[in-house]
Amino acid sequence: MASADVIALARPALHQEVALRLRQRIVAGDIAPGSKLNERELSAALQVSRTPLREAIRMLAAEGLVELLPNRGAVAAQLSAQDVADTFEVIAGLEGQSGELAAQRIGDAELAEIRALHYEMLAAFTRRDLPGYYPLNAKIHALINLAARNPVLTQTYANVNTRLHALRFRSNFDERKWQQAVDEHTQMVERLAARDAAGMRALMVQHLNNKRDVVLELMHRDALQSATGPRT
Repeated sequence: MASADVIALARPALHQEVALRLRQRIVAGDIAPGSKLNERELSAALQVSRTPLREAIRMLAAEGLVELLPNRGAVAAQLSAQDVADTFEVIAGLEGQSGELAAQRIGDAELAEIRALHYEMLAAFTRRDLPGYYPLNAKIHALINLAARNPVLTQTYANVNTRLHALRFRSNFDERKWQQAVDEHTQMVERLAARDAAGMRALMVQHLNNKRDVVLELMHRDALQSATGPRT
């Protein structure tokens, strides 16, 4: 009986691991928006059979990172500029509310954890280590959301935020804007420590609106380069 239990647990763990690795590739841009997810190539690259791979792809489709298209199979989601603007509008409101409630409800231990992660994130920024920086950044935002103590808000935030992971990662490609984002994170820690609920809400909305502007600017630049083609 014990061995049957182990077998029953192994399969979901595998497809979740595959989903994590695929998600990381999409977020980092290794799988470009609009690209087809070739099951044969991905199975070989990830060293898994197609069954857990397909389960992982369905998970990412539910998160909005992958689109399942008739006659084309699975492709990495490609948001339009309007999709991006609309989604950032929603996530800014959610993060603003998270920040306000977190400033009112956060405990000392939670604040200490966020502060410690912030220092790690600053070190990654100093090294210009974007792959190391981004997970720390994302965890800080997630912990602020959890400190709001509202499970409905947390679930809604998670559902919407998955659509923007790849774009939020890319928004730090601009050095000056990346520095601005880091400075805003320093202010987040300060306002949480001061229990400044109104200030925290305003800062979080501003932070997300700044991210939106950078992402839309990058999308516009990419569209122009695609339209004009490479210079000779």
